[in-house]
Amino acid sequence: MNPVCDLLNIKYPIVQGGMGNISNAPLTAAVSNAGGLGTLGCGTMTPEEVEQKILETKKLTDQPFAINIALSVSPYVKDLINLILDHDIPVVSLSAGNPAPYIPIFHEHGVKVMTLVASVKHAKKAEEAGADILVAEGYEAAGINSNLELTTFTLVPQIAGNVNVPVIAAGGIGDGKGLAASLMLGASGVQMGTRLIATQEAPFHIHYKQKLLDDNGTGTVIVGRSYGQVRRILKTPYAERLTTLEKAGMTQDEYREMTSEDHHCKGAMEGDLDQGFLNSGQVCGLIQDVPTVRQLLDGMMSEATIRMSQAQSLLSFNSENSI
Repeated sequence: MNPVCDLLNIKYPIVQGGMGNISNAPLTAAVSNAGGLGTLGCGTMTPEEVEQKILETKKLTDQPFAINIALSVSPYVKDLINLILDHDIPVVSLSAGNPAPYIPIFHEHGVKVMTLVASVKHAKKAEEAGADILVAEGYEAAGINSNLELTTFTLVPQIAGNVNVPVIAAGGIGDGKGLAASLMLGASGVQMGTRLIATQEAPFHIHYKQKLLDDNGTGTVIVGRSYGQVRRILKTPYAERLTTLEKAGMTQDEYREMTSEDHHCKGAMEGDLDQGFLNSGQVCGLIQDVPTVRQLLDGMMSEATIRMSQAQSLLSFNSENSI
C-alpha cells in the first residue's frame, strides 16, 4: 500500500499544489474526483472568501481535499485554522513558515498535516514537530520558492534518506516519467501545480494556458532574489518590466506590491499580461495538450507503470550481460 494514499485516503499518490488566490473549486474537485488530492490555497483571501470556495468544492466532490495555508503570507491564519476544523477538512498543507505551533491543533482534531520543506534541516524539524507527510519542493517549481534553490532531483533523495515519514516530490513534475522518477528517488508521491493549469477543468484565462503550450522549456524567469523572495514566473511583458525594475533597485515594498495576489489574479484569471504575472514551473516545457484532469492523472499512472517496468528491464539486461 502506498503510504501517501493510505494517509490521505486517495487512489493515486498525486497532490495538487496550493495556488494562492487563484485557487478554485472546479479544479480542486476535479483532482479529487480523478483520484488525487485536490487542494484549495488560501493566499491572502479573507476567511469568508475561503469558506465560500470550501462550500463550492463540497458541492462538486465527496472525496477528500486539502487546504493550503501559506503561514507568512496569510493575515488570517487563526481564522483559517478554525475554518478547516469547522468544515471537517481532512488534510492541511502548511507552507511559508514554521508549522510547529499548529500541528498539535490539527492532530487533536484528526487532521493530517503536510508540510513543505526545502532542505534536510527543515525536513527533520518538521518531522520532529509531528508532520505526517513532507513535501520536498525543488526550485524548478512555480511561484514562491526557497532561497536555497535546491533542485528536486537532489533534494528528494536527501530528504527521503533522512526522515521516517512519507515524502512527496514537487517541482518540475508533470507526467508519468516524473512520477516514476520521483518514486525511484525515494518519494511516495508527487505534487503538481503548473501542469494542472493546462487542463480542461481549470478556469484560468486562455492566455495562461496558451503560454504554457507555446513554451519550449526556457520560458520561465526567477524574480525576487534581491529581496530574498525567490519566485518563478513565465516570461511576459509584465515579467520583463518587473525584472528591469528589480535590476534598477526598486524597493522591497514596491516589489511586494508588483508580485501581490492582485497582480497574480490579473495575469492568471484576466489574461492581462501587461499588468499581471503568471506563475509557472520549468515543467511548462513538457506541456503539449490540455486534457481533462482525469485523463491526465490516469495517463500519469499508466505511464509511470510502463516506465518503471522498462527501467527494471534495463537493469535486468545489464545484469545478465555483466561479467
